[in-house]
Amino acid sequence: MFVARSIAADHKDLIHDVSYDFHGRRMATCSSDQSVKVWDKSDNGEWHCTASWKTHSGSVWRVTWAHPEFGQVLASCSFDRTAAVWEEIVGESNDKQRGLSHWIKRTTLVDSRTSVTDVKFAPKHMGLVLATCSADGVVRIYEAPDVMNLSQWSLQHEISCKLSCSCISWNPSSSRAHPPMIAVGSDDNNVTYSGKVQIYEYNENTRKYAKAETLMTVTDPVHDIAFAPNLGRSFHVLAIATKDVRIFKLIPLRRENATSSGPTKFEVQVMAQFDSHNSQVWRVSWNITSTLLASSGDDGCVRLWKANYMDNWKCTGILRGDGSPVNGSSGQGTALSAVGSAGAQSQNSVVGAASAGRKKAQLMPG
Repeated sequence: MFVARSIAADHKDLIHDVSYDFHGRRMATCSSDQSVKVWDKSDNGEWHCTASWKTHSGSVWRVTWAHPEFGQVLASCSFDRTAAVWEEIVGESNDKQRGLSHWIKRTTLVDSRTSVTDVKFAPKHMGLVLATCSADGVVRIYEAPDVMNLSQWSLQHEISCKLSCSCISWNPSSSRAHPPMIAVGSDDNNVTYSGKVQIYEYNENTRKYAKAETLMTVTDPVHDIAFAPNLGRSFHVLAIATKDVRIFKLIPLRRENATSSGPTKFEVQVMAQFDSHNSQVWRVSWNITSTLLASSGDDGCVRLWKANYMDNWKCTGILRGDGSPVNGSSGQGTALSAVGSAGAQSQNSVVGAASAGRKKAQLMPG
């Protein structure tokens, strides 16, 4: 049974993204009010806002946590054409700051000429690496060479995707058999351009990212994309939020020539496709074991999807934007919703109800 809890987020405009930290005990929200808020979960399960600050000079589209191995670090991106990296500092001086934490900006990434639409930290085995994507169709990958000095970031790669980019997802697999891989979604409205999802793979020989696959069957604008956590699988699973929810399986094909230096070729299979939202789907998010997928859409509902032992996916729960469960109905609503990334320990999913009259974050412990 899934239970939802409502949080009065007190953002003054639409909430665009909600993100959990690795342990699922902290949460960050961002909004068109140009601010980011950090929330901490108390022992009794209540969420309390512990920090709120103005981050950008435009709408903040996304916020994301680095792995705690690198400290308490957030990245945000905005319509103001920048991405920013923030670090939480605990005051050590003798004044009022002692023991109190505050977030300071470590760097501003200003390479994009247009709105920066998504920002994601790479899996921790790659080091402290950050990817951004922009409406100018470029994915930029930055690295902090010294994890003790987060004010220094170097631009390592620029990947030109030809279409405006709306969302990115790193492949979380740490297997040596799988080179670093990033999926990119486009919200380009032109349906004559098929293949709104592209997969890029890092090539050790050329030290560049090359396109490995284009999902040609995705022709509608893509709003979110998420690789499933990989717990030793040989294949990859990718969820896509477009006008419906789609789950793809990417099976690496064995190379005929072991010395081939080109990108991996994949057999692409559609595992599931659901139009139950009957509207645009805005966010997809996996739990840590990749057994449960949450999606949210313009119908104001969060839907939970699970596969049985036959690998057939079915809806296992529906929650309205106000947190009430839906019994056998699709539930009508107008909220734009944002499902945040699942907390590693708690397997939470979260919904930010981003309608002008509804400025609350909805929480669903699983």
